[in-house]
Amino acid sequence: MPSLFELEKNKDVEAIAELVSKSDNPTIRARAAEILGDIDETTEEPESLKQLVTAVKTDDNENVKAAAIDALTNLEEIDVLLEALGLEVDDDSAEWAKAESFVSDLDAEEPALRMAAANVLGVMGSKNAVQPLVEHLDDSNPKVRARIARALGKLEDPSASDRLVEHLSGEPVGVRREVADALGYIGGEVALDGLIAAADDDSEAVRRTIASSLGQFGNTKPIDTLVDRLEDHSDLVRRAATFSLIEILSNVSTERSDQLRNEIVGKMSAREDASIVDSLVEIIEEGTQMHQRRNAVWMLGRVTGETNREAAIEALIGALEDEDHLISQFAATSLAEIGGSEVETALIHHIDSAHDDESIAMAAFALGKVGGERAKSRLDRLVDETESEEVRSRAFSALSKLGGTGPSF
Repeated sequence: MPSLFELEKNKDVEAIAELVSKSDNPTIRARAAEILGDIDETTEEPESLKQLVTAVKTDDNENVKAAAIDALTNLEEIDVLLEALGLEVDDDSAEWAKAESFVSDLDAEEPALRMAAANVLGVMGSKNAVQPLVEHLDDSNPKVRARIARALGKLEDPSASDRLVEHLSGEPVGVRREVADALGYIGGEVALDGLIAAADDDSEAVRRTIASSLGQFGNTKPIDTLVDRLEDHSDLVRRAATFSLIEILSNVSTERSDQLRNEIVGKMSAREDASIVDSLVEIIEEGTQMHQRRNAVWMLGRVTGETNREAAIEALIGALEDEDHLISQFAATSLAEIGGSEVETALIHHIDSAHDDESIAMAAFALGKVGGERAKSRLDRLVDETESEEVRSRAFSALSKLGGTGPSF
C-alpha cells in the first residue's frame, strides 16, 4: 500500500479514510484523520465522513478521537460532529443561545465534548464566548486546553492575551504551540512581549511557531529576536524566522525598510546558511504577496555565498521573466551581486533560450556586470541579432561596460 504521504499527495480520500478505522497504529489513525480534515474532497465522500464519526464515537485513543474532532471542525461539518457526540442544537436559536449551549459543554465530563465545544465556539466567532473560554484555560486535559487556546486565537480578542501568555510556559508542547499561534492572530503589545520572552523555548516546534507568529505584528520590535533565531540549530526555525523577517520588511515604511534590510542582510550573509537561501527561493517561487517576493528577490542576491548558489541562481533567472517589472529588475541586480562564472553561464543560456524581450534585456544588463570574454561575444551578437530596441540598447550598454566596442551607429 502506498505511504500516507503519497496518499495525501494524491488526495486519495477513500484510502486515507480506511486507515482511520483499520490501522493498528494510533499515530497513523490520528494523522490520517488530520489529513482528511485538510482535504476539501472529504466532504464529497460520505463514507469518509462516516469513518471520522466512528473515530469520534468509538476510538479508544484520545489522540485519534481529538484528530477526528478537529477534522470535522475544519471541514465545517459541525452538524455531523454534534451528532457523533450526541449533541443537538436548535438551528433556529439565536447565535448567543447557541454559544451559550456550547459554553455549558466546556464543563462536560467527557473530554471529547469539551474539545468539540471549544472548536465550535472558535468557529462560531461569538465574542460572548471569550470570557468563558479564558476561564476554562485551566481545564485538566491538555488537549482541551490546546483547543481552547486555538479558539481564542480565532476570536482574536486582546482581552485573552494575559491569560494565554501565562500558558506559554509550564504546559505540554501541544498547548504551548497553540497558545503561540493564537497570540500571533490576536496581536497587540501583551501578545508580542509574551512571544518575544518565550522565543528560546526548549521545543523546536514551539520556537518555530513563535518565529512564524512574530511576523504577523506589523512592526519592527520582533526583528532582533528573529535575527537571533537565525542562529537556531533547527533548520525549520531558521526558515520560519526568515519568512517573518521578510513579512516585517514588507510592511514597514520605505525610509525605515532600507536601513533594516541592510542590517538584516548583513546578519544573514554572515551565516552562509542553506536554509535561508531555501526560504527566500520558496518565497520567490511560491509566494502570493508581491511585496514579499520583491524583498526576497532583492535579498537573495545579497545573502547567497558559496552555499546553495545553484538554487539561488536558478530562482533569480526564473524571476527575470516575472510579470512584475520590479521583480525582474531586482532579479538582474541580485544576479549581478552573486556574480561568478555560474551566473555568466546562466545568463547566456537565458538569452539563448528566452522569448520575452524584457527578460532578455534584464539578462543583458546583468551580464554587463558579471561577464567575461564569453559575455562580450554573446552581447556583441545580441546587438546585431535582436529586433528589439530595448534589448539592443541594454546589450550595447552592457558591452560597453565590459570593454567591448559593439557596432558603430
